Amino acid sequence: MKTALLVIDDDPARADELCLLLRFLEEVDVTRAESSNWRACVENNADLRGIFLGRYGATGDQPPIDAIQAIRALAPRVTLILIEAANQPRRLPATLEASCGGHVSHPFRYSQLGPMVARLQAGASRDGRNAPGRRNAELFRSLIGHSPAIVRVRELIQRVAPSESTVMILGESGTGKEVVARNIHYFSSRSQGPFVPVNCGAIPDNLLESELFGHEKGSFTGAISARRGRFELARGGTLFLDEIGDMPLNMQVKLLRVLQERTFERVGSDRSLEADVRVVTATHRDLEELIKTGGFREDLYYRLNVFPIEMPALRDRIEDLPLLVDELIERMAHEQGVRINLSPAALRGLNHYPWPGNVRELANLMERLAILKPGGQVELGDLPAKFRIHAPAEPPPAAATAATVEPVAAGGANRPPAAEPTGLPPDGLDLRQYITDLESSLIQTALEEANGVVAHAASLLKMRRTTLVEKMRKYNIRRGDDDTGD
Repeated sequence: MKTALLVIDDDPARADELCLLLRFLEEVDVTRAESSNWRACVENNADLRGIFLGRYGATGDQPPIDAIQAIRALAPRVTLILIEAANQPRRLPATLEASCGGHVSHPFRYSQLGPMVARLQAGASRDGRNAPGRRNAELFRSLIGHSPAIVRVRELIQRVAPSESTVMILGESGTGKEVVARNIHYFSSRSQGPFVPVNCGAIPDNLLESELFGHEKGSFTGAISARRGRFELARGGTLFLDEIGDMPLNMQVKLLRVLQERTFERVGSDRSLEADVRVVTATHRDLEELIKTGGFREDLYYRLNVFPIEMPALRDRIEDLPLLVDELIERMAHEQGVRINLSPAALRGLNHYPWPGNVRELANLMERLAILKPGGQVELGDLPAKFRIHAPAEPPPAAATAATVEPVAAGGANRPPAAEPTGLPPDGLDLRQYITDLESSLIQTALEEANGVVAHAASLLKMRRTTLVEKMRKYNIRRGDDDTGD
């Protein structure tokens, strides 16, 4: 079997996650194998550039020395990268360590995988093997994270991209709808063609038809020359119609005709042109409500809404915030040469902010902080006032905290510990686990204050009921009646 990258891991969930992320990092030729069947992928495979080695048989997450030696015997020039569990680095003899090309830790981070994949591709170019060009970093924004919602979005992109189906991307402003559209284009058979975006809400009504379909010279006042429209410019590629809910009704009729007949005419022309494009649309508006009020055509809605993808709001995937912050910091360090750090208190403050502007607002904040605190650590007091007012009160000194924790723990045996440290411990802490414990504890508290009524608890936590139900399942939190329905 020919493959460019091989993931050998007897942990199927972790292996599938890594394969998916590698594909998002422009590596489409990725194969997953286990300790029992990897040899067929390595033997006589001149295209193989890298092997990611994880859990191997009975060795679990311990260093699979025998496997490393066997891989080195079959593929001495292939880069070998070890997959480690979080906070459990593998210890290898010096000779074997020198034969490995690096380590990646789970949960995986784009800032760690990206440079590693780039090195593998650079090595392939030096060796005369084909490797795809680097993708624009913009393709990753908003898609980073391990929350169930964003993992589902990445899976849907992978499923729909190879088809020619029309896709509608739903979500609030700033969630990254255009990023999803660009990824669909990148993974499609039209990836070599153009990606042409159009903001339907930013173009005056009287110019939108010409913008989409083009016009002939003299077709209207000011048309001093012929002009191609976006449908022509996107020929062989993808046309992204952003804010489709703001398109006027008269243009909705014309767009529906083009989608049905796959042909169009320039303004002032009677010659039909083929609409060889894939249409992807996006909106932050509720189109079903617009249909009821007469603001959007029902027949066009069903023509466009073949395969919907909903981008979650940042407040509904707040567990991804540390990864998003880390990725934005790494990007600024790479592009601007400026690196900042956020203190635990500052990160807690951001974790409680409702993020009406979503990931776009987070990116703007990080850029602002990089200007204000270049090369420094951002404390809670350095955040703008609108972020500080949402921050939880800092905990009392350790002695006072110890005196108040015991009665709380006695009241709920299933509640995880969530005492907040006044500073970073000398040995550091697992930030992801800390935030997980804190979120679980706050959910328990909200349920107690709401007497087990999930809808009321969701209101206290400023989140949707469905989101709270999902988090309760994630943390195995149950109400007194062992039901998450109201």
